[in-house]
Amino acid sequence: MKDYKKYFIVPAHPEEVYAALTNPNTIQLWSGDPAEMSTQPGSEFSLFEGNIVGKNLEFEEGKMLVQQWYFGEQEAKSIVTIKLHPHKHGTSAELRHLNIPDEAYEDIVEGWNEAYFGALIEFYEDEF
Repeated sequence: MKDYKKYFIVPAHPEEVYAALTNPNTIQLWSGDPAEMSTQPGSEFSLFEGNIVGKNLEFEEGKMLVQQWYFGEQEAKSIVTIKLHPHKHGTSAELRHLNIPDEAYEDIVEGWNEAYFGALIEFYEDEF
């Protein structure tokens, strides 16, 4: 198991980034795929045509979300925490992803950098 931590600068206000991470309609705008998402703790979600699935654990509007990502029969919970902080260029998004299976690590890191935050940053690139 491996952990991953990175900061991304998203050129939008924290409230906008929070909506882009939690509103299924906005997720579809930047990801290009329909999304199942709710800010109800305990609800399940599905992103990127079911390639990312899990359970929503905790939300703090405009500031933070915590999710459990499912990796097959893995016993250790893979927890994703995204904290949003105001930044002079928009939002500093602090990502922590714990307990990533070794065999999935490279694909997950690439996904975070390109498909997830890469697409989100590109979506907002003309905002600030």
